[in-house]
Amino acid sequence: MTEIPVLQFAFLDFEASSLDEDSWPIEVGLSWIDQNLDVQTFQSLIRPAPEWPEHAWSPRSAKVHNIPRCDLDDAPDAQTVANDLLTALNGRTALSDAPPFERHWLDRLCVAADITNHVSLLDFHTITGRIFSSVALDFLYERLERINAPHRAGPDSARFARGWLAGIRREREM
Repeated sequence: MTEIPVLQFAFLDFEASSLDEDSWPIEVGLSWIDQNLDVQTFQSLIRPAPEWPEHAWSPRSAKVHNIPRCDLDDAPDAQTVANDLLTALNGRTALSDAPPFERHWLDRLCVAADITNHVSLLDFHTITGRIFSSVALDFLYERLERINAPHRAGPDSARFARGWLAGIRREREM
C-alpha cells in the first residue's frame, strides 16, 4: 500500500454572500489532518470589505447558511482572516469540491487584504480518486454521505477531512 500524503493537503470551504458574480466571502473554513490523524479546523466569519458590493448580499443565501448580515459587522476584517487562513494553510495544497467558486472567494479575500494569492487549489474529487484505492473510495464517499453538510464553512471543510480519514483507515486495514 502507498502511504497517503495526509499532511500535504487541507480542505477549503467558503460560505458566500450569494452565487452572483459580484459575490464575496462571508465565512471560511479550512480543515486538515494532523500527524496524529486528528482533524484540525480553522473557521472565521469575514467582515465585508468596503469595496464589496452590498447588492451581492442574498437573503436566500443567508437563510441557507443561517448567517444574518448583521453577524458580519463585528467579524474579523479581510486582512486578519486572510493572514490567519494562510497561517493555518501552512503551505498545504487546498482541496475543494467546487474549485471555481472557492477560487473566486479566495481571490476576493486576498485582494481585499492586499495579499498576493499563491494558494494551490485543486479539485477534491480528482485528487481523492488518484490517491485512494477503489475500496477505500467507497468507504470515503460513504462517510461523506453520512455526515450532514450544515452549510457552515468549518463543519463543511471538516466533513471532507473526516471522509479522508475513513479512506485512510480503510487503506491501512488492507
